[in-house]
Formats: sequence, structure tokens, C-alpha cells
Amino acid sequence: MLSVLACPSAYANSIGANLVHCFHLLNTNNSLKCSPVVQFGSTRFQRNCFKSFCKSKEHITHDTPFSQGFSVLEEDGPWESGDVWSILALYVFTLHIPFSFGGLSVVALLTRQPLLHPQTQALSLLTIQILELNGALVLLKHMAKPQYKFSNLFKHNKLLSNRSWFVSSALGFGFLVLLIFLTSLLADSLFGSKPVNIPILKDILLNSDISRVSCVLAYCIVTPLLEEVVYRGFLLTSLSSTMEWQKAVAISSVVFSAIHFSGDSFLQFFIIGCVLGCSYCWTGNLNTPIAIHSFYNALTVVITYFY
Repeated sequence: MLSVLACPSAYANSIGANLVHCFHLLNTNNSLKCSPVVQFGSTRFQRNCFKSFCKSKEHITHDTPFSQGFSVLEEDGPWESGDVWSILALYVFTLHIPFSFGGLSVVALLTRQPLLHPQTQALSLLTIQILELNGALVLLKHMAKPQYKFSNLFKHNKLLSNRSWFVSSALGFGFLVLLIFLTSLLADSLFGSKPVNIPILKDILLNSDISRVSCVLAYCIVTPLLEEVVYRGFLLTSLSSTMEWQKAVAISSVVFSAIHFSGDSFLQFFIIGCVLGCSYCWTGNLNTPIAIHSFYNALTVVITYFY
């Protein structure tokens, strides 16, 4: 929006021809320029007007995204607000459910093996996740506004250099581990203890080097990238453009938890979604939740392998 700072109309005649030197249009980076010309050969009032204008200019220059509060996500999202839930439904029913829940069944059918070998499972999981990731990227890029560059989703905002995504990732990961540990203790005290490791994942990790590498790539790189693009990059960004960021984080976290179809772990997935969502709102950089998600999955893989 073009904003012009003007002197009171009662003094317009006293400024006269020098009025043009007291005002400048907004330049390309939305900052205002002060002209030193008005300081020479001008009246006392004109110099005071110039000083007042420069103070206002200085105030405008320092109006950065930090003034928006905790969340720095843009109000104008890459996707139309009315299409958010239809796009999500299209992703879930054409990509997520067929690949994540039916992919291994298709592999078993094609290989005619009722029980897949752990190495075959690992390679199949990696392939399935890569296919789903590429499908999600194509879908979201196709449904985005024509003027929006999809690559901007992964770009760092230079105005937010004080909000380091690296530091935020480290703090977010530590906070997430603490929350999950506390909720696990509470759940164990209320419902009894459960195994820490995942039997199927452990079989894959103990099988061969190929299985371990494939498993690490799938769980620690491809899956975090896929889920953060969909649930934070797309869903949270779209919701935050139409409501308060706290509500957007809560709703996107509920969806993120529900989409895993795990009733026993619903609360933990919800907590994970909230931490990832808050970290994304704080930095505006998708690398932050991706890093936290990757570290958390890596920790899960390590615990499963050794315990």
C-alpha cells in the first residue's frame, strides 16, 4: 500500500515550491527517503518539517515482520483458502492411503510373497515414500496460485535472520523429546508400560546393511520432508492465512495425528505436530520442522536398533 506522510495543510503555502523536496514516493523496498535539499535555503519551519518527516521515515524503516508477534507466516498463502480441504482430501485419498497403507500389499502381490523379506520391505518402503513425495509436490505445485513460485516454500526470509532456523531446530528438538518423555511416563502410569521399540522396524534394521540404509533414508529424510511439506508447508500455511496462528497449529496438528490412524499414539502425534507447527510459525522456514522431524525419527530408529 502506498502511504504518503504530509505536512499540515495550514502550512502548505509557507513550504511552497520546496514541498517536493519534503516528500518522496516509496521505493522498491518499501522504505522512504529523506531529501537533504530542504535543509538548505529553507525556512525554519521547513527544516522542522524535514526533521519530523525523517523521524517518521526512521520509524517506518524499522517496522519489520517481528512486529507481527510470534508467527511470521504470510497472510496471503500460496493456495486459495477455499480449496484447502479439497486439496488435502485429494492428497489423502489418491496418494497417502494408496501408497502408505496399500503400497506393501501391492509389492507382496506382485512378488507373490505373502510375507515380505525385511530387505524387500525396506527397499519397498523407501520407494513408496519417494513416489508419494513426488506426487505430493506435483499436486501442491499444480494447485498453487499461478503467480506463486513453489520453490519459495523452501527459501529463507532474509528479514528473519535473527530467528535462526538452526538454533530453533535444536531447541525445538530438545523440547519435543522432553514433552514426549513426560507424556510417555504419564501414559505408562495410567495404562501400563508398552514396548519402546517397533518389532517390524527392528527386524528391518537387524537384517542387512542395505536394509539399514534404506530404512534410515525412508524414516529420517524422505518421510520428514513429505509430511512437513504437506502438513506444515501446505496445511498450516493455508490455515494461518484465514485464522489465528494458534488455531491453525492446533487444527493442523489434529489432522497430522489423525492421518496416522494410530489411536494409541494420537496424543503423542498431536504434541509432535504442535511443536513442529510452532517452530515453523516462529522461523517461517520449512527447514526448521523438517530438521526437528528428522532428528526425532532418527532418535526413534536408534532406540529401536539398540533396545
